[in-house]
Amino acid sequence: MNTTWTRRRVLGTTAAGLAISRAIAAADAPPAAPNPARDAANVERDIVFGKGGAEDLRCDVYRPTGSATPKRTAIIHFHGGGFARGDRSVLAAQLQPISALGYVNIAAQYRLSAVARWPAQIEDAKAVIRWTRANASRLGIEPSRIAVAGYSAGGYLALFASGTQNEARYEGTGGNAGVPTSVAACLSYFAPASSAGIHRSLPMPEGSSDAAWEEVLIDKHIKGMAPTAIFQGLADTLVTPDVSENLCKQLRTAGVPTEIHEFAGVSHEFVQIPEFAAICAQLNDSFLDRHVVNPRTFPGFPAPRAPGG
Repeated sequence: MNTTWTRRRVLGTTAAGLAISRAIAAADAPPAAPNPARDAANVERDIVFGKGGAEDLRCDVYRPTGSATPKRTAIIHFHGGGFARGDRSVLAAQLQPISALGYVNIAAQYRLSAVARWPAQIEDAKAVIRWTRANASRLGIEPSRIAVAGYSAGGYLALFASGTQNEARYEGTGGNAGVPTSVAACLSYFAPASSAGIHRSLPMPEGSSDAAWEEVLIDKHIKGMAPTAIFQGLADTLVTPDVSENLCKQLRTAGVPTEIHEFAGVSHEFVQIPEFAAICAQLNDSFLDRHVVNPRTFPGFPAPRAPGG
């Protein structure tokens, strides 16, 4: 754990014994598979950003690399896995190309379905947004320049966070209470934004009412969303192209600045292919530069909306 960010003291013999037991178990566990992108010098790993129930929630911070001028902008990323599996480490290779363009990238943990049911996942997403804003000076970013990005199930979280900015019912108690959860932009990769996709994967509490299921539909929260870029593989059979295309239409109808990027010949999670990670990093840079870093107008086009504060 990076002690620059958080320090914990084990108090009492029960807590100390538990810590020793965990240390022994960790020593007996097989070593984690090498992950050069996550183990790179620009990555600060396992930073505690808040609480999910009694559990510490952690993130990895990827600092800008290369010769690009730092954009003073953070992108918070949520991994995929149908809310049942996956972790933030799988994002490492695709975050480094964006870091090389001058962005601070944050790969964030959220509780999976085996641990907690909805709305725990969005509460964890809100907690990392608050933490990022509260630590803006340490991260070297402007508090108004925070974007969210998500992949598959994580894409749903990013969209939902964008559509429920500062809504008390989804804020949770994960830390940094009172800090705004507004975001300046959203990057949505092959998100299960349809009713069928949400019913298939979202870990709603047992016995949830029809009204509760209606409330978690993305189209109920589109008005007021941040500018959004959508990414979709045209050979995707898990989240089919029409899902992202319909989302794009709904956002544009609601007046949300939106663009969609579709890629032929690739399926779900295509951004994990290095070639496409690099392409998407450039597209992200273009989109964020126009809407967040250096908002500007073009002849014949409306003025951009102010980024979230």
